[in-house]
Amino acid sequence: MAAIKLVYIGGGSSRAAGTMASFLWHGKEFAGSHVVLVDVDPARLAVVETIARRIAQVQGVDITISATTDRRAALTDCDAVLTSFRPGDFAARALDERIPLKHGVIGQETQGPGGFLMSLRSIHVFEGIIEDLRAVAPNAVIFNYTNPVNIVSQAITRFTDIPIYSMCEGPITFPHTVLRAAGLDIDKAEVTMAGVNHNVWSFEHRYDGQDLLPLLDDAWAARKDDPTLDTHSKRMLRLAVTVRSVPSDYFQYYYYTEEVFREAQAARTTRAEDLLAALPGYWQHYDEQAATASPNLDPARSRGGIHELELAIDVMSAYYNNTGARLPVNLPNTGVALPGFDEDVVVEMWCTVDRAGVHPLPQQPLPHAVRGLVQQLAEFQYLAAEAAWHGTRADAVRAMTANPLVPTLAVAEELYDEMAYAHRAYLPERLLR
Repeated sequence: MAAIKLVYIGGGSSRAAGTMASFLWHGKEFAGSHVVLVDVDPARLAVVETIARRIAQVQGVDITISATTDRRAALTDCDAVLTSFRPGDFAARALDERIPLKHGVIGQETQGPGGFLMSLRSIHVFEGIIEDLRAVAPNAVIFNYTNPVNIVSQAITRFTDIPIYSMCEGPITFPHTVLRAAGLDIDKAEVTMAGVNHNVWSFEHRYDGQDLLPLLDDAWAARKDDPTLDTHSKRMLRLAVTVRSVPSDYFQYYYYTEEVFREAQAARTTRAEDLLAALPGYWQHYDEQAATASPNLDPARSRGGIHELELAIDVMSAYYNNTGARLPVNLPNTGVALPGFDEDVVVEMWCTVDRAGVHPLPQQPLPHAVRGLVQQLAEFQYLAAEAAWHGTRADAVRAMTANPLVPTLAVAEELYDEMAYAHRAYLPERLLR
C-alpha cells in the first residue's frame, strides 16, 4: 500500500471533517502515510485535526496527522496535494449569487459570472501554491476539488508544468435525477457522460442492456402532468427526452434560464446565505465530536455528509497503488480523446488511473444537439483561465462576454466591475485596473 505525504489545503473547512473520515476509511490503502492539514483558520484547523487523530486511533489506522497554517512548510517534500478551499468563504459566494441578479443574470457558484469570479479568486491562491511547490516539492501531484475545477485545471495545465487532476462526482451522480424521475433502478443503468465540468452529456445510455431513451420517452409521457414530480426533475427528464441525451443538472441554467432566474430573484435567500446560516450548527457538531474519545460524525449535521471528496481519494489510491481503476477526471484533451474539443482544453471524461497517470478511455462525440453549447462553455473556460492567470481587466471582460449566461457587452462590463470591486481583497491588482 502507498505511504505518501499528503498536504490537504482547506483542511479547516466545513467539509474537512467528512473528508478526513473518508480518507481514514480508506486508511489501509495509505498505510504509513502522513497527512498535513493546512488552513488559514487555526481554530477550525485544530478541531478537524483532533477529530481526524481520534478517528485514526479508534480505527487503528497507520496514518499520522498534523496541522499547520504555514503552507510552504507543510508542502516541503510532499508527494500529493489535495486542494479544496474557498477564498472569501461563503460570504464571497453570497456576493457571486446576489450581484448578478441585480443585472438580470443568474448568480451561481460555478456557472456564469459567479463561477467566473470564483475562478479568479481560486486561481490567485493557486499562483502561490504553485510557487511553493516549485520551491519545496517540484515532483508533487495536485488532486483538486477547488471550484470551478475545470477553470482551475485549465489555468494550471496551460501555464505550469505541475500535474493536476481535478475531480467531481457529477458524471457518476447526474444520471440519478433523470432515472429517479423515470422511476428506474439506478443500479441497472449504464450512462457514460463527457464534456466540461458540471456541463456534461451522455453519449452512451443503456438500461438493463437496452437503450435507455425509449424508457425515458415512456416516463415523460406518463409523468409530464404528474403534480408529485418536482420541478427540477421534470425539467431534466423533459430535456433528456427532447435532446436525446442525459444532461447534467447544471443545464437547467441554460435551457430554463428565465424560469431559474425568476425563481432565484423571488427567493428570500440564496444557497450561500442558507449555508452561512447552517455553518454554526456544523461547527457545533464538530466541536462536540472533537471533545469525545471516539468521534462519530452525523451525516445530517456534517457539511456534505461524512464521505466527502471520496472521488479524489479514489483517484489518489488508484494512482499511488497502481490499480487501473475507472474514474471520471478533468484533464487536457490530449490526442483529442473527446472529439470536437481542442487538445489543450480541459475536459471531463471517464479514464483509467494507475501509477503512470490518468488515461482517457475512448470517447464518442457529443450529440450535435448539445455539442455547441458545451463548446461555447469550453471557450469561455479557456478565456477565463487566461484572464485569471496573467490577464488584465480587459481580458476578464472579454471572458465574461463569452459566457452564454451574460447577454450583452454592456452587462458584462458593468457586472464585472461591480463584482471585481466587491471581491477586491481576493484579486490581484492587474484585474482591478
